[in-house]
Amino acid sequence: MKSITILLVEDNEGDVLLTTEALADCKITNKLKVVNDGEEALNFIFKKGEFENEPTPNMILLDVNLPKKNGHEVLQKIKSSDEYRHIPIIMLTTSSSVVDVKKAYANYANCFITKPVESHHFINAVKEIESFWINIVQLPK
Repeated sequence: MKSITILLVEDNEGDVLLTTEALADCKITNKLKVVNDGEEALNFIFKKGEFENEPTPNMILLDVNLPKKNGHEVLQKIKSSDEYRHIPIIMLTTSSSVVDVKKAYANYANCFITKPVESHHFINAVKEIESFWINIVQLPK
C-alpha cells in the first residue's frame, strides 16, 4: 500500500480537524504534518529550526490566507527552489477570487480548490484530492 507524507498548511483549526478526519477515513496510510502559518511552512520545507529532521513532504495542501506569509508567498518560494519545486502543491482555500486563482497558477500551483462550506462536502473534497493524488497520479520520490 502506498504511503506518503502530506504537509497541511492551515491556520483554521476546524479545517485542520476536518482534513485530518477525511484523511483518516481513507484506506491509505499517510503521514500528515500540520503547520499553522506561512513562515512555519517554509521552515518545514527548507528544514530550518525545529523542522530540520522532518521528512520532505510528497504533497502540500496550502491555504491562501495565512498569518506571517500568505499562501502565494509560500508557493512562490517553494516553486522557485530547484530542490523542492517538484512537490505537488494543492491550493485548498476559502478564496474563490479570480485574482487568487490566476496568481496561484502563475506561480505553478498544481491545482486550486475552493473549500466547500458544508463540512460533509469539505470532507468529500479532501477524499477526492487524496484519491486522485495518491491512487491515480505518479508522484516523484
